[in-house]
Amino acid sequence: MTTTDLADVTASDAALRRFLHGLPGVDAVGLQARAAALGTRSIKTSAKAYAIDLAISMIDLTTLEGADTPGKVRALAAKAARPDPTDPAVPRVAAVCVYSDMVATAKAALAASGASGTSGGAGIRVASVATAFPAGRAARSVKLADTAEAVAAGADEVDMVIDRGAFLSGRYMTVFEEIAAVRQACAGRAHLKVILENGELATYDNIRRASWLAMLAGADFIKTSTGKVAVNATHANTLLMLQAVRDFRAATGRQVGVKPAGGIRTSKDAIRYLVLVNETAGADWLAPEWFRFGASSLLNDLLMQRHKLRTGAYAGPDYVTVD
Repeated sequence: MTTTDLADVTASDAALRRFLHGLPGVDAVGLQARAAALGTRSIKTSAKAYAIDLAISMIDLTTLEGADTPGKVRALAAKAARPDPTDPAVPRVAAVCVYSDMVATAKAALAASGASGTSGGAGIRVASVATAFPAGRAARSVKLADTAEAVAAGADEVDMVIDRGAFLSGRYMTVFEEIAAVRQACAGRAHLKVILENGELATYDNIRRASWLAMLAGADFIKTSTGKVAVNATHANTLLMLQAVRDFRAATGRQVGVKPAGGIRTSKDAIRYLVLVNETAGADWLAPEWFRFGASSLLNDLLMQRHKLRTGAYAGPDYVTVD
């Protein structure tokens, strides 16, 4: 798919609709069976140790609660920089994800620890949810102001939510234009992650269409969910999104990342997702630049399993912090 082809696809609402509805239909039974089969793969101890460290390095350590305080965000940033203070070999996480009003606090805390990064450089990024997260029910001007505030505060990444109401109503161009406008509001200073909220899209066909729509509009990452609805990341819907980014790169030459979020709590589950990545999109996506976990409690289990592999015994209940 050339630049001209992309322009043709997005030239009008009708052209965009034809393209999205022309994508191959999803075999739901086959998709779920494939996800289940990959989930049974076992890996050797040495590979497990590598996978645990890789998963730690892919975490967007997240707090998105109304009760968030500067102190909680500073503590989260400290944990992101040194997940296990007793073991400097434990890798840092990829990012700290907060609301926009906490971006400056997170940025300052990471800078003080020497762990601050940028959207294109080393170190821990600060990601901010935006666009009236999690529901996205606000005027576009409000969503763009929300994004601009996060970027001005120093966000390296912005996690936006699509307008699911517009998408489910078939107003695809409205969704496309909003994503493109948010990308422009990132002003080249922040990477854009587009949250599809798969649990509200109802069908696998819709998830495939929303994935392609977000990528066509310029998403750097596509993300499964907000973590605020009943159905968040699943192996099947993440597998479908991995297929989408693989096929999009084959068609356009542009690589897009994937971020499952919500409900991923154990090392065993995280490793299953890494198997999905390797077997579906390929090894090119097995890096924090291209795959992330949106999580809060996952890091604790990864640290405990890492300690078990290293020492042969599980740590006591005080080994990890209570988030």
